[in-house]
Amino acid sequence: MSIATLYQHFLQSTGVSTDTRKIGQGNMFFALKGPNFNANEFASRALEMGASWVVVDEEAVVPSKKDQYLLVDDVLTALQQLANHHRRQLDIPVIGLTGSNGKTTSKELLHAVLKKKYNTSATLGNLNNHIGVPLTLLAIGRDVEIAIVEMGANKPGDIKELCDIAEPTHGFITNIGKAHLEGMGGPEGVLKTKTELFQHLRESNGVVFINTLDPILANMSKRFANPILYPSKGDFCEVEFIDANPFVRFRVENMDKSFLSAMIGSYNFGNIATAITVGKYFGVSIEDAAHAIVTYKPANMRSQLIEKRSNLIILDAYNANPSSMEVAIRTFGEMTGKKHKMVILGDMYELGESTASEHMSLGELVGEYDFDKICFTGQYIQSALSKAPMKSLYFPDPFSFRNWLQDSKFEDYLILIKGSRGMKLEGLVDFI
Repeated sequence: MSIATLYQHFLQSTGVSTDTRKIGQGNMFFALKGPNFNANEFASRALEMGASWVVVDEEAVVPSKKDQYLLVDDVLTALQQLANHHRRQLDIPVIGLTGSNGKTTSKELLHAVLKKKYNTSATLGNLNNHIGVPLTLLAIGRDVEIAIVEMGANKPGDIKELCDIAEPTHGFITNIGKAHLEGMGGPEGVLKTKTELFQHLRESNGVVFINTLDPILANMSKRFANPILYPSKGDFCEVEFIDANPFVRFRVENMDKSFLSAMIGSYNFGNIATAITVGKYFGVSIEDAAHAIVTYKPANMRSQLIEKRSNLIILDAYNANPSSMEVAIRTFGEMTGKKHKMVILGDMYELGESTASEHMSLGELVGEYDFDKICFTGQYIQSALSKAPMKSLYFPDPFSFRNWLQDSKFEDYLILIKGSRGMKLEGLVDFI
């Protein structure tokens, strides 16, 4: 079936689904395949659940009465091509963003700012891969005026592939750090992969926003004729960092008053500055942009603040890599407001040959601060013990950690919890 014909069916549907557990009435179901599943087998089930059509790539599952079955060569390819076809019908700015850390936070902040003036569509959650980006694009309605598309990568070429699908007209990179080192082939691979977004924008004469406070990104500005530079004084948008203890306070374009966000850590200043800068470019007033930032509340385990009795917990357990770990620990080390401090750190995944050395570096880093309690949990982070202070505690897994937490009495503690998503460290909060 041609993409043009498939698109006509899509326009008559109520949207796209790839999960039979979440099918909406009238959805078009795409039967994707993975290492451990083949959704072609659930095509008939999808129709029973209310799907209008099912897109399959195995002729054997198509019954003799096949009106609702749409046969293609490859379902994933069809999904991606359909998303690109839909994107080309949209004559709107599409802002692409990527980076090692802070992608989702930047996306959420920018969405909050742009909503002040436009009907804006943005990536839901972290649907930022080769499946998530097509789903994001296909969810953009005809009434949307600006779209924000988050792009993630696990290996070289991933960002280029997503740019080919989404065709962004504008874009920025949050930062370039140590993330997915195993798949990227080291820091050089991370740099090359993330900058595939800038390469696309340069070739398509798109608009690039560059945070000049990041030396790696600032150096890339030379590649573009008219990049939008920020937040340095005298450039396109001046945003001044004041402090981050515990929340980021900032001032915009020499306004007399400063603004207090609900974002902790100086590392969030770049995310705030980006949202305000891109908002200004698209005509959102500085006052509206600042108000959007101030009223944004972090959630979903991204520097999320949780109060328990006299304790304040910083739950940053959505993801972790060496770069984000370092800034989180250093920020935590500078924070005040409680009598005691405890760090709870879990494994960092996808580091390949750097796994042991990067975890050992964490042990050295926490030793720079006088934390009352230092706790490590996980398989890989055991390497940190060789460099960490002698008082550090180690638990093989979060489950074994729970009993100790439950038996301990914590009062007036500031607590940082950080680790990779697979560690599920959010489960520890109930035991503190």
